[in-house]
Amino acid sequence: MTSHLEEQYQTSWQERQTFAENMQPITGQLFRNKGIEISIYGRPLVNASAIDIIKAHRSVALHEENKLRLRESFPFLQALAEMDLAPARIDVGKLAYRYLFKGEANGLSIEQFLEKELASIISKGSDIQETKDVVLYGFGRIGRLLARLLIERAGPNAKLNLRAIVIRPGKEDDLEKRASLLRRDSVHGAFNGSITIDKENNVIKANGAFIKIIYAKSPSEIDYTAYGINNALVVDNTGIWSDEEGLGQHLQSKGVAKVLLTAPAKGDIKNIVFGVNDDMILADDKIISAASCTTNAITPVLKALNDEFGIRNGHVETVHSYTNDQNLIDNYHPAPRRGRSAPLNMVISTTGAAKAVAKALPELKGLLTGNAIRVPTPNVSMAIMNLNLKKETDKAALNDYLRKISLNSKLQNQVDYTASTEIVSTDLVGSRYAGVVDSQATIVDGDRAVLYVWYDNEFGYSCQVVRVMLAMADINVPTLPLI
Repeated sequence: MTSHLEEQYQTSWQERQTFAENMQPITGQLFRNKGIEISIYGRPLVNASAIDIIKAHRSVALHEENKLRLRESFPFLQALAEMDLAPARIDVGKLAYRYLFKGEANGLSIEQFLEKELASIISKGSDIQETKDVVLYGFGRIGRLLARLLIERAGPNAKLNLRAIVIRPGKEDDLEKRASLLRRDSVHGAFNGSITIDKENNVIKANGAFIKIIYAKSPSEIDYTAYGINNALVVDNTGIWSDEEGLGQHLQSKGVAKVLLTAPAKGDIKNIVFGVNDDMILADDKIISAASCTTNAITPVLKALNDEFGIRNGHVETVHSYTNDQNLIDNYHPAPRRGRSAPLNMVISTTGAAKAVAKALPELKGLLTGNAIRVPTPNVSMAIMNLNLKKETDKAALNDYLRKISLNSKLQNQVDYTASTEIVSTDLVGSRYAGVVDSQATIVDGDRAVLYVWYDNEFGYSCQVVRVMLAMADINVPTLPLI
């Protein structure tokens, strides 16, 4: 016989599930039709399952004194669906919590409160931002994840339009193989949607995106205008070129306006860590680098710490998943140690990430050293930052500061925070943040601090790359509510 507590729990769960299922079509329509990305305390709801939506609401209790129930946030989502809004990232959880629990209602209705909080993006229909053609040059690990992210944004309100992918000439079944690699991924799982191919026209069709596959041995062979592509942003993820001369080849191709490198650049090319120095991106910049995955993971956290406590010096050790440039089994490799089997060994290597931080944060130039250990995992890495601070603190204060940074700061899309005592690397696969602070591992002794920062070196980095792409295309997608 079912007890009263069991019935109560089952009723409560069914109510939550119903609200979550009702939220799904609203978040989808807001995203597709208006370019509004809905989240709950930083957890995205676009394309989320009903269970993911419930879990996002549960996460609020980790940061606030009160729970936020789905029935409490649902009216805010309904009200947003009726508003005339420009594209933005809107955290419905924070808006609802402030209205319900922080005394900010001030006698206003939900609709009036939202009109006040979102005034900067209301009735912006006349200020329409143009769509930017995008070409992915290369289709490896980062290229395929960028494709997934861009396809995820496909629709009538998409501002970054993936028009083509350039790869080297392959065999007869190359198109099928490429589509299959996009469709299935051993680390990131199955593609969320439908993928078909048009072999006659060399096209991959995915969730409404019509992507031309162009075969070429070098940029000089390509005339993008012949495919109806103009003023395009080319994202080079091949790793072949890292200087202005090499990357400048793309600008010689007809139809190309700008180039973004998904690796650290040499020379005077700007290395951008979005959230830290993206204000350096100017309209007339032709070539920009999105730096490395490790630089993106550590720089936002280092900036936050330097702003509050000051950093005298420190060392960053990267525990990094193996990458495609290593060998599966022992074989010749031009770099030291990397010839040994990647799935079987920890391999001491080097990283330029610590020095590269200075390109985004000049105030830390010469203050950091760095090294790396490649480990037998396919994805998700960790940076261990051993820092000497300019003022003393303790573990609780430092962690609380970083928790607040992750929730309410200009770095909230870059820095995530976990208080879990059980989290391991595979739990972070698919993280959309540049880095995740593991607060339980933090060590503080006066002016010395050791921090552990997880990062999905593939997907999290790709999300940062997309943010740089938007900035290069002069597409402004604000995060609301304002801090």
